[in-house]
Amino acid sequence: MSLAEQALDTAQGNLVSGDLRATINRAYYAIFYAASAVLLIKGIERRRHSGVISAFREYLVKTDLIETEYSNIYGEALVAREDADYAVEIPVDVDMAETVLNQARRFVQRMLEYSQKGIADESTE
Repeated sequence: MSLAEQALDTAQGNLVSGDLRATINRAYYAIFYAASAVLLIKGIERRRHSGVISAFREYLVKTDLIETEYSNIYGEALVAREDADYAVEIPVDVDMAETVLNQARRFVQRMLEYSQKGIADESTE
């Protein structure tokens, strides 16, 4: 989770400096790191982006451990990051970057809540 928090901090700095594409990139990575962390609590490790989002949806969303809206946030951030990184012809504006960053903050906060609960649940078993 520390990598997720660090990515959020970097994204905020990028936003302040006006580097909107980097804001979106770092916001997405905050989500990627947070999802990876909660999967590790369940003993699941994936390295590829497609593997992490797929496992997140299979083991956390479909099992109702995490709400569907966080799957949507993850998917939308992934598309935004790919566009920001690779589709240079697509303009990126402040509203878009702020939206992705705010959604990433929500995602990371929810995963932090889950991870604290998940660790507590495992210690009581």
